[in-house]
Amino acid sequence: MPIPKSEAGKVAYALDRSHVFHSWSAQDKIDPLVFETGEGSYLIDADGKRYLDFSSQLVFTNIGHQHPKLVEAIKAQADKLCTIAPGHAVYSRGQAAKLITDHLPEGINKVMFTNGGADAVEHAIRMARLHTGRYKVLSQFRSYHGATQQAMNISGDNRRWPNDYGAGATVRFFGPFLYRSAYNATTEEEECQRALEALENTIAFEGPDAFAAIILESIPGTAGFMPPPAGFLAGVRKICDRYGIVMILDEVMVGFGRTGTWFALDHYDVTPDLVTFAKGVNSGYVPLGGVGISDAIAATFAERAYPGGLTYSGHPLATAAAAATIEIMEEEGIVDNARHLGEDIFGPELEKLKAKHPSIGDVRGLGAFWALELVTDRESKTPLSPYGTVNEQMAKVLKACTEQGLLVFNSMHRIHLTPPLNLSDEDALKGLAILDAALDVADSFYGA
Repeated sequence: MPIPKSEAGKVAYALDRSHVFHSWSAQDKIDPLVFETGEGSYLIDADGKRYLDFSSQLVFTNIGHQHPKLVEAIKAQADKLCTIAPGHAVYSRGQAAKLITDHLPEGINKVMFTNGGADAVEHAIRMARLHTGRYKVLSQFRSYHGATQQAMNISGDNRRWPNDYGAGATVRFFGPFLYRSAYNATTEEEECQRALEALENTIAFEGPDAFAAIILESIPGTAGFMPPPAGFLAGVRKICDRYGIVMILDEVMVGFGRTGTWFALDHYDVTPDLVTFAKGVNSGYVPLGGVGISDAIAATFAERAYPGGLTYSGHPLATAAAAATIEIMEEEGIVDNARHLGEDIFGPELEKLKAKHPSIGDVRGLGAFWALELVTDRESKTPLSPYGTVNEQMAKVLKACTEQGLLVFNSMHRIHLTPPLNLSDEDALKGLAILDAALDVADSFYGA
């Protein structure tokens, strides 16, 4: 990307390149855009160019950029009390916890607040181990649970490899994903049944009494947006009950309306023991995550101290932002709009793009949470970019989006569409038109 033309933009760019160390990046190979402000579904760069944000950044600006009611709520809390230790009580913290649990399944009535999703996962696993007196944890390949050491080792994607020293007593299995089935299934029903059988066999051979928890993303996120088949999560719940294993559902990416329901687990009529969340809980305006805790696990620590905590747990600014976000979502019907976007715009329009562009191997998603799997051959399902990479061909597709003012979320050979949940129909169609043109670039590599 070109260096900004404005003097303010040049200064911001120079400071970044001189002093900021970027995550997940080779530092000398990146060329970041410089943004100055945002408005709803748009970001505006240092030279005034507007970008339609179909990424919600890292899938967290669920109510868009600079929502005036949310900005005002943060200002009001700052005027009252900017910070306080977690051992005290403060209204914003209690209010946020109540509003969150109001939307979680019945029987989950407590929240431990964290600074983000990874440490929420860390604490959920710690709770499960202390509650059960066991240690091993089950997780899926094609999963991601965070970048701290335990969360990274539990993750199933390739980013784990450089950080994985075999620690954490993690056992992985292949969850259901019919498009790239590990079980030679031909239907969703077969895929579901075989994945559950594989899970139970893994437990049997690893030792049923060894497992503290199984952690699953309700719908896997960075790994590919694969909604599980009907019956899978319910089947996992039965297996957990059979062996006394704590069921943790990771809702960090899909919670708070992203899939057209308050939590993605609502699509599947299942109640876990612990729920991790972050990102959309306050639209990312102030860092916040947490764990929703079942009554049974909370009771474990009624008379026994929980050995863990964070300096900024339940930070007043972050929890005030969370309470305001949830109230805004309720008042403005934002979850219903996400459902509408999925059912009436993205679902049908992306199927049209698939019919037009041979490079689209698969389309899948719910609400405002969609993935396009780009391939060079539909029959072999050869990815446009090999596993674990973003190659030159994929980079050209992404560049075609950015140059026309569309920001998308990318993972390897996939384009993920995750706009703000209050996106208008007009802007949804505008973004899809830009994507349509960019897919011509992907088509040029088809059959190569």
